[in-house]
Amino acid sequence: MLVPYLLIGEVAKPQGIQGEVKLRPLTDDPWRFEGLTSVYVLRKGDYVPQEIQVHRIQEDAVYLSFSGVTTREAAEALRGEKLYIARENARPLEENEAFICDLIGCEAVNAAGEKLGVLTDVLQPGGLDVYVFDTPKGRMMVPALLRAIPEVDVEARRVVLDEAVLAEVAVFDD
Repeated sequence: MLVPYLLIGEVAKPQGIQGEVKLRPLTDDPWRFEGLTSVYVLRKGDYVPQEIQVHRIQEDAVYLSFSGVTTREAAEALRGEKLYIARENARPLEENEAFICDLIGCEAVNAAGEKLGVLTDVLQPGGLDVYVFDTPKGRMMVPALLRAIPEVDVEARRVVLDEAVLAEVAVFDD
């Protein structure tokens, strides 16, 4: 089942004295915050809508304020809050793209359908993503190359790996 809300940022700290916060974007496109006026905050298991005003955007930070938050102390109370958007408000995906939250938990199989492991994380060191799988041989990291991962079926919760290519590019933790 696909998650209904997508994580897009985390409040890092207050900024100034009038309730503004510095947000660490958790999206590959921080400019997606441009024109954004509402988000959701997860509180006690519920996604609570919050009105926001975005003031400025940088590659590694977004500065915004929450409706009703007008002091540094109130902004400090938001430190660590995670911001979400409803899936239907997400940008459209291109071919061969998927949201990371949809990839986590997918079963990894070879071309014959034999289970190789489970996708547990996607690392984004800059440039090429790295998929992390828990396998019987230990933790395996595979660069997100189409020749190594020829098929991703989020709906079926399955990722096909090319074992011949894995021999060249996969790295196992010791």
